[in-house]
Amino acid sequence: MIEIREADIKIEFYRGSGPGGQHRNTTDSAVRIRHLPTGIVAQASENRSQFQNREVAMERLRVALERLERKIKKRIATRVPKRAKENRLTGKKITSEKKRLRTTLD
Repeated sequence: MIEIREADIKIEFYRGSGPGGQHRNTTDSAVRIRHLPTGIVAQASENRSQFQNREVAMERLRVALERLERKIKKRIATRVPKRAKENRLTGKKITSEKKRLRTTLD
């Protein structure tokens, strides 16, 4: 699990928009968290509670950082089996024979 230091983030609070009525329009309950070293921004404004929005935004930031840290494994090429090669060549020979027989002899 990735540890996010308090010195690496900047937390901003702002007034959330959308449905929610008078309470939502008068309190700064929406949260935006910036991770300064990477520039990743996570925000949450679903809840009327600033504390709950901060928890949701921190979880989103943690997921984004884990996705950034994840290494993609390089594909290891495997050898084509001998039987598969033979089957492919047999199919090609049959097709070429069909095409050869289509030509008219003069």
